[in-house]
Amino acid sequence: MKTLWIYLYAIIITIQTLPQLKRAQKMPDDPYGPKGQAIYTIPQSVSRRVIKKTKTRVTVTGLENIPEGPVLFASNHQGLFDILLLLGYMERPIGFIAKKEIKKIPIIRSWMKELQCVFIDRSNRRAAIKVIEDGVNSLKRGQSMVIFPEGTRSKGGPIVPFKSGSLRLGTRAEVPIVPVTINGTYLMLEANDGKMKQADVSLTIGKPLMPDVYKDLKSQKVADIIYERVKSHL
Repeated sequence: MKTLWIYLYAIIITIQTLPQLKRAQKMPDDPYGPKGQAIYTIPQSVSRRVIKKTKTRVTVTGLENIPEGPVLFASNHQGLFDILLLLGYMERPIGFIAKKEIKKIPIIRSWMKELQCVFIDRSNRRAAIKVIEDGVNSLKRGQSMVIFPEGTRSKGGPIVPFKSGSLRLGTRAEVPIVPVTINGTYLMLEANDGKMKQADVSLTIGKPLMPDVYKDLKSQKVADIIYERVKSHL
């Protein structure tokens, strides 16, 4: 019953954002201007409210490690609540590389479009290459992005070595790559046969890998460095 109520609560407060969404859609694009703040604060508020309803305790460390300007956040991926955690607690506008299925969800897809999220069809290699181009362009326009280089949710299992392809968003856009470690979100849902429960969750932002450091490194070496930095906080 608790799980059903939280889903219903999330739907209701998402629908209530429609007026703010329509206002934001009329603003000129600018990640650090009024539109950027509008697009950031509403999803942040909704995400925090949903997580609060589960009575989950969130601990955030390392926000001071995030450089100014656009960055590529590279995070491990434990569960469905990861996106809400990142939207709610990263303290800046972020977009995601998201599965194309999310485009079927009303309102959510519109907010994600405003966040300059990029939707990927993993079964279509040519389309995946286009996604990389779109992600690079978003970063160059000033929009920070989040990727999950494992390629799938670990659901509490061991962290999977990172795939180098997605990290090319950062190296091609020549922005800092920031390792992010999520710990505990799988306990909110995946570990309970789909039933929501409270948990202790941590979000740790590590030291960034700067362009002047990675510029002469091969893609797999960049992926390995970020993987080790993420893994070190689990």
